[in-house]
Amino acid sequence: MIRLLRRIIGIIIIVAVIGFGALEVVVIAGAQDDIHGEPEVMVILGAQVLPSGPSVLLQDRLDTALDYLAEHPDMMVVVSGSQGDNEPMTEAASMRDYLVAHGIAEERIYLEDKSHNTSQNLQYTREVLTAEGYDLTQTELLVVSNGFHLARVRMLAARGGLDVSTLAAPSSHAGARVRSYLREAPALVKSFLFDW
Repeated sequence: MIRLLRRIIGIIIIVAVIGFGALEVVVIAGAQDDIHGEPEVMVILGAQVLPSGPSVLLQDRLDTALDYLAEHPDMMVVVSGSQGDNEPMTEAASMRDYLVAHGIAEERIYLEDKSHNTSQNLQYTREVLTAEGYDLTQTELLVVSNGFHLARVRMLAARGGLDVSTLAAPSSHAGARVRSYLREAPALVKSFLFDW
């Protein structure tokens, strides 16, 4: 009986390790730019805001967005993210302030400040843009996030009927990068099963 129990536990562990490895391959393979067509609106997904300003991961997203926006001066931007319990302001407001401080006209920026997760980022961004008169069956979006996040972004966007390109920001802080890649595999499963 003990031998059988050990075998069952061993099989479960092996299956879990293989499953986790397969999910990590999906996450890593998805961590790249995928720009098609002519995106009209950029959507920058939020991450933690510290008392000193955007976290390193969020700053990576914003700096990547700024480089692209410099080459596309007519592109509008949605900054997406609410305020967590440990944040001094909404992620959207922090991102707007950072972009404006780096030369982006405030008139180019729409705030989406209700979302608490990736699925809500996309859903509430749809509401903001629809209210601004965009026909999202005809409007291509460019979503900016760190590379580890983009496989999940593409999955949720497709599920919600949104046509999105993606722009991969680096994750310049090594510790945050490792943690994020490890957390993303279960997050991908959770979003596949429960989001949108």
